[in-house]
Amino acid sequence: MDYLNVLGRTLLFYTLITVVYRFMGKREVGELSIIDLIVSILIAEIAAISIDKYKTSIFLSIIPILAIVTIQILVSKISLKSTTLRNLVDGKPSLIIQRGKVNFKEMIKQRYNLEDLMTQLRAREVRSLEEVDFAILETSGKLSVFLKKNGKSGHFPLPLVLDGEIQEDTLRYLKKSKSWLLENLEREQVNLEDVFYAFYKETRIFIIQNKDCIS
Repeated sequence: MDYLNVLGRTLLFYTLITVVYRFMGKREVGELSIIDLIVSILIAEIAAISIDKYKTSIFLSIIPILAIVTIQILVSKISLKSTTLRNLVDGKPSLIIQRGKVNFKEMIKQRYNLEDLMTQLRAREVRSLEEVDFAILETSGKLSVFLKKNGKSGHFPLPLVLDGEIQEDTLRYLKKSKSWLLENLEREQVNLEDVFYAFYKETRIFIIQNKDCIS
């Protein structure tokens, strides 16, 4: 009878966890954020404890799992509208290589060493640092790499506005002010709150408005 109980719990948690992850959204394992990883570990631990201690009530495990998933979904929905919460939960991407130059200051800040960088470049079939124009360490830990064209640096699109919020870091990098950005938006007859995404590339500002997106 105990074997059937363990088997039943195993099948139940297999089904429950599958459904739970479908609700949490589609994301590759390598792209999991720190919070997603913590939630995954907690769910796995709770399920394992319940299967091991099969004589305890199964609801003592189901309720915590549902609570964790509910919190995760709520945080994800709120972070879609709140850049502050999104940065707090997921962090921000880091520019590791900029126009062919390694940003050692940012690497030290992220505790990301040269061997880590070279390992991820080799995984992307990049043979030398000299081939790289830009490299961005994403919040998932994955390195996005942009190679030089014909041995020369190109123009990387820099985000100015995301979901109606001005990206202060980009303005500081470009040595521009908020008033400069707002003047450009006004020239295009676009309000800041109507901007879904705006980026700067090759001395031009490109704007995607909320009305241009499928809702």
